[in-house]
Amino acid sequence: MGILSSILGFCGFGIGVSIGLVIGYYLFIYFQPTDVKDPIIRPLVELDTKSLEHMLPEIPNWVKNPDFDRIDWLNKFIELMWPYLDKAICKQAKEIAKPIIAENTAKYKIESVEFETLTLGSLPPTFQGMKVYMTDEKELIMEPSLKWAGNPNVTVVVKAFGLKATAQVVDLQVFALPRITLKPLVPSFPCFAKIVVSLMEKPHVDFGLKLLGADLMSIPGLYRVVQDIIKKQVAQMYLWPKVLEVQIMDPTKAMKKPVGILHVKVIQAFKLKKKDLMGKSDPYVKLKLTEDAKLSSKKTTVKRSNLNPEWNEEFKLVVKDPEGQALELVVYDWEQVGKHDKMGMNTVPIKTLTPEEPQTFTLDLLKNMNSNDPQNEKNRGQIVLELVYKPFKESDTDEFSEEGEGGMEKAPEGTPDGGGLLVVGVHEASDLEGKHHTNPFVKVLFKGEEKKTKHIKKNRDPRWEEEFQFMCEEPPSNDKLHVEVLSKPSRMGIHSQETLGYLDISLGDVVSNKRINEKYNLIDSKNGRIQLELQWRTS
Repeated sequence: MGILSSILGFCGFGIGVSIGLVIGYYLFIYFQPTDVKDPIIRPLVELDTKSLEHMLPEIPNWVKNPDFDRIDWLNKFIELMWPYLDKAICKQAKEIAKPIIAENTAKYKIESVEFETLTLGSLPPTFQGMKVYMTDEKELIMEPSLKWAGNPNVTVVVKAFGLKATAQVVDLQVFALPRITLKPLVPSFPCFAKIVVSLMEKPHVDFGLKLLGADLMSIPGLYRVVQDIIKKQVAQMYLWPKVLEVQIMDPTKAMKKPVGILHVKVIQAFKLKKKDLMGKSDPYVKLKLTEDAKLSSKKTTVKRSNLNPEWNEEFKLVVKDPEGQALELVVYDWEQVGKHDKMGMNTVPIKTLTPEEPQTFTLDLLKNMNSNDPQNEKNRGQIVLELVYKPFKESDTDEFSEEGEGGMEKAPEGTPDGGGLLVVGVHEASDLEGKHHTNPFVKVLFKGEEKKTKHIKKNRDPRWEEEFQFMCEEPPSNDKLHVEVLSKPSRMGIHSQETLGYLDISLGDVVSNKRINEKYNLIDSKNGRIQLELQWRTS
């Protein structure tokens, strides 16, 4: 009876539960409560502060403060670039830390300090908005709101007294409001001379620190102490009005305007050293003014197989600081393949020249400008120059500003009114590589008019130094110049002509700046580059 009653009781329990589930499901589906009210929908502007904070726990500054601008485009840019920025920043950090570590390891008798791992993680910082101030001074003031909850992994291994310790920084959080000032604004790239950075409020910095695998921040009281120390130290260094200044360029030099033209005539050189295997050299001279990296250098033609070359070539260089600038000339041996060999150099300070008076110099070629270097006593040959420094008169300054800083020539007579002359100088190319042959030449195409340079046989780094001119009835501000580098097959070859790379150049900047001299990366080329000089000359 006991067993039978147990079986019946179990069956009854199972049947009762099943019936209950069916009835409950039926009631849930077919019977709706009658006291349900529709939700009240209200605009965000009608909600109070607490309700908004509950709905949106983190409101960006551009929402709360109307003077902050939204900069989602910058966050998107940083997100896409972050894998590359991570590697670049970490590499730079290691280079900066090396001398500091080397100085302190010897001081505290530490064997070594090395980065076992150094990465900023996969989460980039974000900007919650940016405030820009307009002032009457020549400066640009920005206040970006920065927040970074990252997952960096910085592991440092310290060895000392035969022991090894590992420290690891993880889970870094930084909230800061820096003020970045670019000043003064100058008419030379990058258009500002100094970066001034300060913090407008104490930053929030939070991180995990593991020593020998143990989390030190979990020790009671230590977390708050570390937070206070960090805020105090950072505030002492960078909290406004204290600033961090980073000098980009000398503002006095950046603001200087041209004051004259240096006329240089490279006459000849003699008793040059033999650089080639055949007992000859292929010399050319490169000229530039010191302390002016913006303007490109000038080059003479190459004299083949000549140890006593004669050039008699003239150049004009723009002078901004006659007291501090000097003419620097370097003689190179041209090489068809590989780097050109330096044969010697020398300088002539402009302040040693008498204005408006031609002077001839015979200069010894030196290895470098270090007067204490004994290798400068070796004979490397001599070079003869004729120099004339012509300062601007008041009437010349306006005329020069119209012509541009390069001392550029005007268009010839007969140029159409309102038009001008587009001059394309094809200097050289580098790292060209053809599939079957590399005998490069350049094709320049402008408004259907095509011009070509000579082709150079079997040369990956050719030098043409050719100039083409295109007469225009109006400024080509909206036009493009097509430049293509091609390889000409040999006469007996079975392969056809190859394209080594090309590019299309918008001429709007050329018309505005009067002259551009740059090296361009070639499209459809692995590493190929070409140097072009573009000029827009008007009558």
